[in-house]
Amino acid sequence: MTWPLLAAASTSTVAPESTQQAIGYPTLFLLVLIGALVPVVPTGALVSSAAVVAFHQTAPFALALVFVTASLAAFLGDAALYWLGRRGMGSKNGSRWLEAIRSRAPEERLAQAQERLADHGVTVLVLSRLVPAGRIPVMLACLMAKWPLRRFVRGNFPACLAWAVTYQLIGILGGSLFREPWEGVVAAVALTVVISAAPGVWRRIRKPAKV
Repeated sequence: MTWPLLAAASTSTVAPESTQQAIGYPTLFLLVLIGALVPVVPTGALVSSAAVVAFHQTAPFALALVFVTASLAAFLGDAALYWLGRRGMGSKNGSRWLEAIRSRAPEERLAQAQERLADHGVTVLVLSRLVPAGRIPVMLACLMAKWPLRRFVRGNFPACLAWAVTYQLIGILGGSLFREPWEGVVAAVALTVVISAAPGVWRRIRKPAKV
């Protein structure tokens, strides 16, 4: 499962499914958890790729285990990052975690997130994980609005479930279109890259040219 096993899926000699599962689920959990804490790991592509591999397995509940593993890791990672951010907000010197959140939330995106959060509350938090690069600005908006951890966690739980379902469906689509797992992985990763890049491209197109 995930990257170590994706390489195995593209070769003629594939490890037994039991071995893939024993290595794959903990690896997926760890990578998604790290990706939630350090938003540079392409966690959406990881989940989609893992779903492709699970789709081609004969083991029962493989796809369900991918969903549970990914959503739980994302939820715990988000909760930990928010807790660290709250500690930074309460500290005179801040923290490197809070600075990392701020550095990935441009002023324009943060202002939009704050406005939408004030108008729609938890709904914005749920949707933020489905919008590429939308999670961090909304998380920072929640921090600046002084949401307690309990409130953030309540809203973030369905957000992580919806996120895991969405990227798993992308993987299932890729797996259903191709016979070989590696072909489905390539298709799923390509689709997640396109989805991630689309909002940025659209903003550049809509942005008026400076005179």
